[in-house]
Amino acid sequence: MSAPVPEPVAPVPEPVEGRWITFEGGDGAGKTTQATLLEQWLRAQGRTVVRTREPGGTAVGALIRDIVLHHPGDIAPRAEALLYAADRAHHVATLVRPAIARGEIVVQDRYLDSSVAYQGAGRVLDAAEVRDLSLWAAEGALPDLTVLLDLDPASARVRLDADDKPFDRLEAEQSEFHARVRQGFLELAAAEPDRFLVLDATRPADELAAAVRERVAATDGSAGRVGRTP
Repeated sequence: MSAPVPEPVAPVPEPVEGRWITFEGGDGAGKTTQATLLEQWLRAQGRTVVRTREPGGTAVGALIRDIVLHHPGDIAPRAEALLYAADRAHHVATLVRPAIARGEIVVQDRYLDSSVAYQGAGRVLDAAEVRDLSLWAAEGALPDLTVLLDLDPASARVRLDADDKPFDRLEAEQSEFHARVRQGFLELAAAEPDRFLVLDATRPADELAAAVRERVAATDGSAGRVGRTP
């Protein structure tokens, strides 16, 4: 009696690596537009995309967003930094990490670099302390790629005025504040050139989107920064 022929074993598909891409820049730089264009392109490639933002990417974050951006009175700078960090801790733990573990791509508007630029440089707090606070809150998580859309504050204000909507607490700050924020972002990018892609936000939207796609495609498969403390 001949031995039974074993059933062919189907190859096990290689797991798809999750990735995390953040967009940074001053108000009016075009982050939402570029995040949307990247999301559309990634979905066309067959990838599952989780689109989110800070603050406000979760139900808890939405409550914090209302406080930090729309509270009618003053908020002490350190309290503001702590509120952003609280949102970040919950957001990374409950949304970002699970999505990446599932092999999805997180496309996010703002992360800890915004806290360092706005609360560190803008509010004139210690930038290193603000960054360390956020890294502690997020257990050391850093994106695979951060796209910085660089725009001078005067041009940004023209764009914001054209939107014809009320400014939030940060948008309403004086030009000196926004100049410090811009410089803060540029210093962060200079310190981590491997993570950052810095683009001139005055370029046409389609050119910017092409540059982002090129960088994303070039670094595909390089995930692994999430959860690693620098």
